[in-house]
This record gives sequence, structure tokens and C-alpha cells, in this order.
Amino acid sequence: MFTLTFLGTGATVPSARRGLSALLVEHERARVLVDCGEGTLRQIRIAHAGIRRLDRILLTHGHLDHILGLASLVGTIDLWDQGDRLTLWGGAEALRIARVLLDEVVWPDGHPGLAVDYRPLAPGPVFEADGVRVDAFPVRHHETESYGFRFTETPTRPVDPARLDALGVPEGPERHRLVHEGAVTLEDGRTVTVEEVLGDPEPGASAAVVGDCENGEALVDAVRGVDLLVIEATYRTTDAETARSRGHLTVKDACALAETAGVRELILTHQSDRYDPAEVLAEAKSFFPHVRIAADFDKMEVRPRRD
Repeated sequence: MFTLTFLGTGATVPSARRGLSALLVEHERARVLVDCGEGTLRQIRIAHAGIRRLDRILLTHGHLDHILGLASLVGTIDLWDQGDRLTLWGGAEALRIARVLLDEVVWPDGHPGLAVDYRPLAPGPVFEADGVRVDAFPVRHHETESYGFRFTETPTRPVDPARLDALGVPEGPERHRLVHEGAVTLEDGRTVTVEEVLGDPEPGASAAVVGDCENGEALVDAVRGVDLLVIEATYRTTDAETARSRGHLTVKDACALAETAGVRELILTHQSDRYDPAEVLAEAKSFFPHVRIAADFDKMEVRPRRD
């Protein structure tokens, strides 16, 4: 299961209702921030999300509304001694701006206690840890080097009660030891291992996160079948010409991607204050029924489908 906290859901500039792009993805002990727009530190504090163990940041691209909050957030992680290492992934331009913000603005005299590891992105695996794998895929947005991210939970093999019964493992302490210690010796002298009682593998949850984008059709394979797709929809469909000229998706574009890719649930973000959220939602539902419009501080769980 993943837990997503939407820290900033607005487009281009902050408004009274929406901060700028930032999404916290959590899985067990893993905490990953996708983008870090202006004011992200304040949003984290309002959401009571905290900055402890926030040691991985993924940048979709280098536009300032997705990256400007790095200085205050990372500087505070160091100031409050909330970590000793931070890994920051992004395209070449995003990392260049990040280095300016951190190395030249926050720490012009050299790094203090927090070590920052700048890692360039490429399509494919980014990291795998704490039961989650993250893969990057290219996204078209103006002339930027942009990426989206797919989060996949490691498949699980739950204990099968039928196999426990078949092997004669009684309910109670024996089953507890078997699960927690990996093996148990029964009264008749037989040793049963946990591998013998595990069921078939069950797929974990999956989520895809896309920042600014101008071509949803190109992302069908990258997001196919995810339990949740988070993607921008900056413009209503009636403003498609403006969306094209500015390198963004319309509501219809995002919904068409979700439908074609077999996405279970769609969350639209990067919202403009020029529109009424209720009207945006009504339009979206006319194209794709399982859709929501993200608002700042929304929190949701992503569980695997069982169909």
C-alpha cells in the first residue's frame, strides 16, 4: 500500500487555495517527495507530514514552479539535523538548478552535515528499497528533459490457511513461530518452513506520477494498468488550443490516457484557479468515471486491485 499526500496542486503560481507542485509518496519506511515547488516546506508543516526520513526527492523537470522550494526544505533538513544524506534525482537542467539553489545559495561556503547526492535520471529503474521499486519514463513538455515515475510495490505471498491445515500446523503458538521465525518443529518431529505454507504471489499496488505534459498518448505503455495515475490537467477541454501552445494537457487528454491505459483511478492535479473545481470534476467524469480533482492536503491510500 502507498500513501499519497498532496502538498501542492496548483499551476505556475501559488494561489490562496493551492500551493505549487509537490507530492509525498510513502510506503512502509520509504518517503519520497516528487517535485518541490515554492512553499513546500510550509505545506509539509501544515499537513503534519514532518521532514524526518525524507531523504529521496524526484524532480519531474526543471521549471521553477516544480523546484524552487528545494532551498528552504533541504536547508531546514540540515538545520534541524533531520538527516545525514539526501538523494536528488532529475534531468540535467533540473539538477543544474538544484545545485545552484543548494550549493550556491543555501551553502555558499560548503556543505555542512547533510550530504546531497545528485543523480541524473534516465528511462528505466531509479531505485528499489523498502518494498518499493521506482522507474522513470520520458515525458514531453516543451523543450525540457522531463520524466514521470511509476511506483510498484513488491509482490507479496501471504500465508495460505489451507496449506497450514494440510501440513497439520495447529492454530496458536506454532503458527506464530512459523510466520515470525521462518520454521517450526511440530510435536511429531516434522519441521515445517514458511515457504511451504505461502500462497501464490499477489501483485502489489502501483501508482504513476506525471508532472507537466503535452502528449498523453505517448504515455500509455508507461502507465498501463496502474492502480492510480496522478497527472496534470491544467486546462479545460474548451481551451485545448491554449493547452497545446503552452505544453499542457486538457481534462479530456488526461482522461483519454487513463481510459486507454486501463488505469483504475485518476487524480487530476496542476489545477488553474481560472476554473471552478466542481465544473472541472463534472467535465472529467463525463470522460472517465473514476476520477478526482486533487486539492492541497488531500491524503489517499493506494491498494492493489484484486480483480
